[in-house]
Amino acid sequence: MFARALDELHRRSGARLLAQLIRRIGRFDVAEDALQDAFARALATWPAQGTPANPEGWLMRVALNRAIDQLRHERLQLPDGEAVLAALECGVAELDVAGGDAHWPDERLKLIFTCCHPALAPAAQVALSLRTLCGLTTAEIARAFVEPEATTAQKLVRAQRKIAAARIPYAVPGAETLQERLATVLAVIYFVFNEGYAASASPALMRVDLCEEAIRLGDLLAELMPGEPEVLGLQALMAFHHARRATRSSPEGELVTLEAQDRARWDAGAIAAADAVLKRAIAMERPGPYQYQAAIAALHAKAACAEDTDWAQIAVLYRALQVHLDTPVIDLNAAVALAMAGHLEAGLARIDALERGGALARYHLLHAARADLLRRAGRPAEARAAYGRALTLVQNAAERAYLERRLAALPEPHAGAAHP
Repeated sequence: MFARALDELHRRSGARLLAQLIRRIGRFDVAEDALQDAFARALATWPAQGTPANPEGWLMRVALNRAIDQLRHERLQLPDGEAVLAALECGVAELDVAGGDAHWPDERLKLIFTCCHPALAPAAQVALSLRTLCGLTTAEIARAFVEPEATTAQKLVRAQRKIAAARIPYAVPGAETLQERLATVLAVIYFVFNEGYAASASPALMRVDLCEEAIRLGDLLAELMPGEPEVLGLQALMAFHHARRATRSSPEGELVTLEAQDRARWDAGAIAAADAVLKRAIAMERPGPYQYQAAIAALHAKAACAEDTDWAQIAVLYRALQVHLDTPVIDLNAAVALAMAGHLEAGLARIDALERGGALARYHLLHAARADLLRRAGRPAEARAAYGRALTLVQNAAERAYLERRLAALPEPHAGAAHP
């Protein structure tokens, strides 16, 4: 029971606590170790002693004391070690851990901008932000990058060392340098949303908490930079997708595809608000990838039924999007749109070319998309092989169950026919 409650507390508050620790300590590695130790001590002591009145305050005090112990051993190696220790010890003394909920300011937007410093490689900026911002595991981040876990782990270690060595400040930069970090900050927020939208390490399809955290961060960024159309584009994009959250899975937790969802249950108010935000962004006449993706999401969200979806216009928007953002995943989505717009074989040919290119060979959604299009094309044997390949790669339990149902629904091979 306590383990489950602590896991929920970590999901709800872990990123905010970590952001506070990083601000106070100035070291990503020490902050992460200290927070992990605090949760381990909570698991060891709370069952016997009871949950404290202020669990977050208790965790913060324990984590700070753990960090102080570690930094005492290192203070001779740090040019300002004594000052850091004095500030931390003062912070512990000031903590109110006896009662009431902790009311620390949320530091996560500062944390994103710290992680997205131009001194770090772009991929490392995103990986470190995902690790510290929402507590994604190295495996989950590797999935987002479609790369080996060891590669992601190396990025994280190098980024943390670079921040410490270069003394990169923990702060939202001034207006003159905001722009140079904006693209990466937007990418981080959208990565967080996508991990919540299709959670890689969860039995459920979604982690709504991550989706809502990304939306909240997008809203904060829009307040900070109200004249940036791409910020508005991302706001609208996330809102369009999130408006469908109640219909994406059945009461039993089974995945429901877009075309099968009950559109009467979509959040019409959220869709209308997202459409208004998108129109504000378009009126600024500075198109970008998030605006194009939001426009695609709008066409899905505003179609009265699946048959009314304007796939031809979606295919056109994908071609425009590829001018601004030409990645393998975007290419895959563009291929699917082309197929759904009436060019099924051309779409399949593009997916086959993407698979041969290798970048998405281990991306389960490529094989799932290929399987679905082969099914629509009346090629069940090839669809069966593609579903089988997707099942070897998928991690989310709800997605796996959906693929298994699709595979089981295919016609059985004729007796005596060669199995793929």
